[in-house]
Amino acid sequence: MNFWDSVRIASKALLKNRFRAGLTILGIVIGIAAVTAMVSIGESASLLVADQLESLGTNMIAVLPGATQRAGIRAVDVGSLTAADVDAVVAECTAVRAASPLIATSGYLVYRNSNWSPKTLFGVGVDYTVVRSWNLSSGTFFSERDVTSGMKHCVLGRTVVRELFQSEDPIGKTVRIKNIPFRVIGVLEPKGVSMLGQDYDDIVLVPYTTAGKRLRRARAGNTVDAIMISANSPEYASQASKQVERLLRDRHDIAEGETPDFRIQDVTEIATMLKVIMGAITLMLTAIAAISLVVGGVGIMNIMLVSVAERTREIGIRLAIGARAKDILRQFLIEAVMLSCFGGLIGVLLGIGASIGLTYVINMIATSAEWPYIISLEGAGIAMLFAAGIGVFFGYYPAFRASRLDPIEALRYE
Repeated sequence: MNFWDSVRIASKALLKNRFRAGLTILGIVIGIAAVTAMVSIGESASLLVADQLESLGTNMIAVLPGATQRAGIRAVDVGSLTAADVDAVVAECTAVRAASPLIATSGYLVYRNSNWSPKTLFGVGVDYTVVRSWNLSSGTFFSERDVTSGMKHCVLGRTVVRELFQSEDPIGKTVRIKNIPFRVIGVLEPKGVSMLGQDYDDIVLVPYTTAGKRLRRARAGNTVDAIMISANSPEYASQASKQVERLLRDRHDIAEGETPDFRIQDVTEIATMLKVIMGAITLMLTAIAAISLVVGGVGIMNIMLVSVAERTREIGIRLAIGARAKDILRQFLIEAVMLSCFGGLIGVLLGIGASIGLTYVINMIATSAEWPYIISLEGAGIAMLFAAGIGVFFGYYPAFRASRLDPIEALRYE
């Protein structure tokens, strides 16, 4: 008896007991569907996190003022970073591609009869868009002359443009920030909303010199709130952080082992950590979902043992007329694999539907960020292979037991 004869006989046996076969594969269906959905949702979450981190700026490193202790009270040393530190970082740190000072402030914008208070109002340098990987949709960004001269120019995010200008082109128009006139020279490309609901496009940028002298008149010297840095590539991020730390320690006369008056945050390291966390969560959820596959496999073994007992006389007749033990083994093994693979196929289709449905529900509930719809074909393929493996593993013992029946005793079985 060849392989296709075994497949034909196994198919007839399964079709004869459709309802029982359907109940048998239920555990496999649930397990495969859960695994497929969890892998797809996990990949969707990982991609969302990667997109959110990329929106902060490729290979970005932030240098912030450190905490100092005065009279037993720890406070942020707001005057520890200067614009000269930024110039030194760009000139001397070979792993750094670009850097920009940053001064944070706030204020209302007024244009004709419209006014708006942006969530973010930053004073920045000429390379801020390079550090943040943020292009302009129209107009230009600040030049060196704008910064050194403290020009009253501004660049707006898409949300600010919509609130103040509606459909009007803002380029060349004058807005008032804290009653100071600023000319709009550029509009940033839209970046969207973060997972925490922060609107990246609700932003206004001005030269940091203008922000220090005009919008925050009480600034001491040429100090800045932070230094935003972009490394040459992700591989150079760690090297750039070390170079910046050594340089700033030297410039601020801080010896090794002493607590610096600044702190460095590497977005690349945060991204790597989040990817590891998301991978671990996805693996854990997938492992939990896979437990139902084992339950389904036990169900297949149980039904196959019942099937062997019910068809003992049939097995005896086939052995008596010349069937070999390996033919019986193959037939029952094929039945088990067909059950698990059919259940796996249904489970994959249900898992794909479930992942799409879950993503849709998440996007309805969490409107702050758009979760991408991802169908993990790799996860579906692995789930199908696992289902076939379940059929072989749990179906082998009943098949082996059937192949070892004594023909005479099988024929006597009632």
